[in-house]
Amino acid sequence: MKLTVELGCDSYPIYIENDLLNQAGSLIGEIFSGRRIMIISDDNVYPRYGEQLTRQLSADFDCHHLVLPHGEPSKNFQSLPGIYAALLEAKITRSDLIIALGGGVIGDLAGFAAATFLRGVRFVQIPTSLLAQVDSSVGGKVAVDLPQGKNLAGAFYQPKLVLIDPLVLDTLDSHFINDGMGEVIKYGCIKDAGLFGTLESCHSFTDLKEDLPAIIHRCVDIKRKVVEEDQFDTGERMLLNFGHTLGHTIEQYYHYERESHGEAVAIGMYQISKLSEDAGLTAIGTSARIRDILQAYGLPYTCGLMLSKLTQAIGVDKKNLDNHLNLILLHDIGAGYIHPATLEFFNQYRHYQI
Repeated sequence: MKLTVELGCDSYPIYIENDLLNQAGSLIGEIFSGRRIMIISDDNVYPRYGEQLTRQLSADFDCHHLVLPHGEPSKNFQSLPGIYAALLEAKITRSDLIIALGGGVIGDLAGFAAATFLRGVRFVQIPTSLLAQVDSSVGGKVAVDLPQGKNLAGAFYQPKLVLIDPLVLDTLDSHFINDGMGEVIKYGCIKDAGLFGTLESCHSFTDLKEDLPAIIHRCVDIKRKVVEEDQFDTGERMLLNFGHTLGHTIEQYYHYERESHGEAVAIGMYQISKLSEDAGLTAIGTSARIRDILQAYGLPYTCGLMLSKLTQAIGVDKKNLDNHLNLILLHDIGAGYIHPATLEFFNQYRHYQI
């Protein structure tokens, strides 16, 4: 299956197919004719897939690799000097290529390095986690975290190619599958009631595995259309942040050591929907459906914190513009919308336990 993100001179193809990793060399050769390639990966992914990818590329290109520690703590400014040093040592130029081989952390970090090194080096996304395949590898958002919050330093920098091989998910621990299902459920919530219904009828990841390429395609197609309408996140694309305002602050509160991104977003989706139901902004019963589907896919919906613990972090969230928040809420399942608000929306529930 092939999709194309139509962004004029920044357009790029997305391929979704089982065993696609074994075709990576020929597909990369179609969009890149330079000399050197730097593969940036982590210590979980590279031992599994790094040599397989390098074998395909080394006949035509001068290949180098950099392996980073896995996990969100790597996605910070302290990692960048080492990445830049490795790129310089490999003599990477603006005519060369960076490949992000890994999950969302590697995709964001390698993409940010590609966007900023020499003012821009071409890069390719090969996402190896469900979360990265359905969400973060598409759309050109690249970033690093700051101590004050997640993704606060970043850029919009589109890849030249995205290669999605659902079979690589077979090697993932179930924890990381559940993590990605948080983002899959998000797409059903904001844009596709039919997808949400499919997920409800399957009851577990095992039940839907046969249809996984088609489900990934549906999620990516939703994101593709949204990105084409709003490349720089000033309107429609904000819908993709459903659950993220609370989710990011939960991740930060626990220093990225407790809830994973997908788990935190899951909590955020349920809790913001519960609050918006209370405020009369969402159809009654919506949060209950979200809670039930989260439980079916092994995701949490509470974290045991008082909301007052998170309001300071919400205040520095990148979606906070001049003390105004664009909250992403649901009219109902499949119908997300942008609701302008202020921090008072959360302050009125500060004694509420999420």
